[in-house]
Amino acid sequence: MDRMRKIIALLVGFLLSASASAQTENHLIWTEAQIAELQQLVDARASEGLEKCGITDFSQPNSATDPFRRSRLASVAANELMLAYLDGCYPASARAKWNIGSDDRNIDTQQLLMKALVRNDLTAYFAALRPRNPHYQALRAAYATEADAGKRATLALNMERWRWMRLVMGEKYLLVNAASFEVTLWENDTKLKAWPVIVGKTKSPTPVFEATVTGVILNPWWEIPTSIVAEGIGSMVRNNPSAARRKGYIFENGRYRQRPGPGNALGQMKLVMPNPYSIYLHDTPNKNLFAEAVRTFSHGCIRVGGAIDLDKTLLEGAVTPEQIDEILVSRTTTKLSLAKAIPIYIAYFTAEGTDDGSVRYFPDVYKQDIVKLARDEPRTDCAA
Repeated sequence: MDRMRKIIALLVGFLLSASASAQTENHLIWTEAQIAELQQLVDARASEGLEKCGITDFSQPNSATDPFRRSRLASVAANELMLAYLDGCYPASARAKWNIGSDDRNIDTQQLLMKALVRNDLTAYFAALRPRNPHYQALRAAYATEADAGKRATLALNMERWRWMRLVMGEKYLLVNAASFEVTLWENDTKLKAWPVIVGKTKSPTPVFEATVTGVILNPWWEIPTSIVAEGIGSMVRNNPSAARRKGYIFENGRYRQRPGPGNALGQMKLVMPNPYSIYLHDTPNKNLFAEAVRTFSHGCIRVGGAIDLDKTLLEGAVTPEQIDEILVSRTTTKLSLAKAIPIYIAYFTAEGTDDGSVRYFPDVYKQDIVKLARDEPRTDCAA
């Protein structure tokens, strides 16, 4: 509810002028100029990759028996176009594994449309509904000039994925792109910093979801998932206890764990980000893998290159870098809270903007650009 109020306040603040007349808010009567502007927006929807979205025809003039018919049709068309801007028009099967919630459809579009008509600026109204991240703007610009059919399809799909994100993603947020093997920190939709990541194998892909980062655990224990225990750790603990001890593996209270230390599968840190997939960002002792161009090596979790730098960046204002270094040296498991929790989005974009506004394309390692309906749930076991 708080997020929805922020969205409404943001859009209303953007669209309204102080002179809005309460008398005109009770009905939607369109002028010929406004209908012409709406037609231009409908015709231009291809520039957003929305050319396949069906929009009600409002071209017929008012009839003598129903003088407001065309205004009503224009209102229907405007709302259809607004929903396309907010949520896209791909079939639901295309986003079957896109587990990032969006309350954009709960926006009172009728109220906002009234305000836009009062202000007499429909173009600004629709511009306010576009995704705000610069990556979307870069994709949109490239789509306008790209002639290659394959690249156009990739651009359109990734523009659609941005519409599946929340319209208001947060003042500050983390964004993981599993296709580009990178996590970025954003503030007011400006990129502050980036770190390379390793994501899930093609057989255990990192799922798309959102969570909230509340803190960091330094010198973490690794709670070893059952599936990974079965791959060999369990037999090592049972049959070669001395080798298991050297690696820090123990079995206690019915569970397999790994002690903190330089060889710990989670490295020196992991983020506190509760989620139903048991997926999180963490350090790794296998730093050599970051030299690989395609980094699909984990069981689903996300290993971060420069993980301690990520920690220090997120903990600014709550813990000093010197304090973090002292805790790491002590090897004492310590949980630290961020000064303010921030959202994190684990997403999948096979095309994204660069700092200079151009577009980078990435291999579709999870085959999500061509598989529109996939019912199997990804594995969520985490390992280095």
